[in-house]
Amino acid sequence: MQKQQAPIHAAIDIGSNTVHLVVAHCTPDDLDIIKDEVELVRIGESVTATGEISQQKRQQTIETLCKYKALAEQHGAGQILVVATEAIRQASNSSEFLGDVERETGLKIHLINGDTEAILTFYGATYEELRQSRPAAASGVMDLGGGSTELVAARNRHITWRTSIQIGSGWLHDRYLPSDPPTPDELSIARAFLQTYIQGMPIKYPPSKLIVTGGSANSLLLLAQQAFRLEQSSKRLTRDDLMRCEGLLTALTAKEISRRYKQPIARARILPAGALIILEMMSRLQLDEITVSPHGIREGVLLAYARYGENWLERINQEASTAGKSSGAGATTDVGEETFAQTGQRMLRERVEKLLDWRDEVLKNDDIEAIHKMRVASRRLRAALDAFEPCCKPKQFKNAYRSVKEMADLLGTVRDTDVMLLGLREQYEEVAIEEQPGMQWLIDRLSDYRQQRQQGLETYVENVDEAALRRQVESCIQKGAVQHGKG
Repeated sequence: MQKQQAPIHAAIDIGSNTVHLVVAHCTPDDLDIIKDEVELVRIGESVTATGEISQQKRQQTIETLCKYKALAEQHGAGQILVVATEAIRQASNSSEFLGDVERETGLKIHLINGDTEAILTFYGATYEELRQSRPAAASGVMDLGGGSTELVAARNRHITWRTSIQIGSGWLHDRYLPSDPPTPDELSIARAFLQTYIQGMPIKYPPSKLIVTGGSANSLLLLAQQAFRLEQSSKRLTRDDLMRCEGLLTALTAKEISRRYKQPIARARILPAGALIILEMMSRLQLDEITVSPHGIREGVLLAYARYGENWLERINQEASTAGKSSGAGATTDVGEETFAQTGQRMLRERVEKLLDWRDEVLKNDDIEAIHKMRVASRRLRAALDAFEPCCKPKQFKNAYRSVKEMADLLGTVRDTDVMLLGLREQYEEVAIEEQPGMQWLIDRLSDYRQQRQQGLETYVENVDEAALRRQVESCIQKGAVQHGKG
């Protein structure tokens, strides 16, 4: 059948960041897209903040869906298929939200799980590649969403492995990178978290080629094309391209990025997070470049409907339950390969020891860099706790996190005062003579304050029971932890 003669259907994806519509002529193996629209609603923002979908986000979603329904009907869509993903799965009021949306729009919403989302995204992101005579033998698809990331690996077009993790660009921004632009401290903590989490993922079949889809990936490609004169026809981003994007995004405000490079300001705010996630995944997979695809779950839904008709979701759910199993925490792995929870146990032990290694140096009070090093170690331990929270017992996690944060705050107060004193002492020789007495007064007051804080820190550190701290942190991971993700 000619594509232009094939039935017209529409698919809508309600994600953590966007609500996205595609209308196309559909055959079982190919699509001819006639309409592609996206609205940045950021449902996940309210879910991260309060655990539920706010009234404002609910209303924005309903208005967007009503507009999309009219567009789909205007283009002659026989079916309008709607799926909802991570932010809706995580929201405490998801049932109420879905009921309201269906009532007010007349659209049936399918709430799909992470594995089904991964399968649909894989088919949607790769259908154009299948037109090639020699697609890569070992390939993968990464769908970077706002609240989750799906990763699928395939060999000779057969899915061998998949996983869904609850980290997305919107989630990382809201939790770790709230400043505009992100501060060096925020970036350091976000990187430490991602390194811990992603390096701890037991990926059984690393792909030699990675296709990345999602709004952040496509916006980063557009940014590289506009800012660094990357060829407009290019769909590839190298590690260097992404690092240049990251540098630009962390130097300029979202408003300036939006003005210079025609990015929606809401998208510009979360792009630093998207760049960090992609770069860390490339490091984990040992890849130097990625291919960016504009297609994803929506196209996968349309292809599935064209293949299976009304039973499309049932068939995809069956496939998700039998295709390459997710290698999540607690999953069965090859001999010698750690589970996610086992990686967490090992990394938490290592991070505690690195923190305690600096205890004696801090108590000597001979080198101000010792405080900085211990503070960095405390941040990395907190990042590890964050990364493996899904495997932790809630009460033990809160107690351990509170202890580490208390120490980090004391270290931070002394370290920040040291930095201020160093800056003032450097400026002292350069200011006018008449200003020096006032500056010396400030230096003296800060030195007294620093001494008081140092004494408080030494008392705290001296009283730390190393064995008890080790037990407290190591007891966080529960036996038989099975969750691989983060809400």
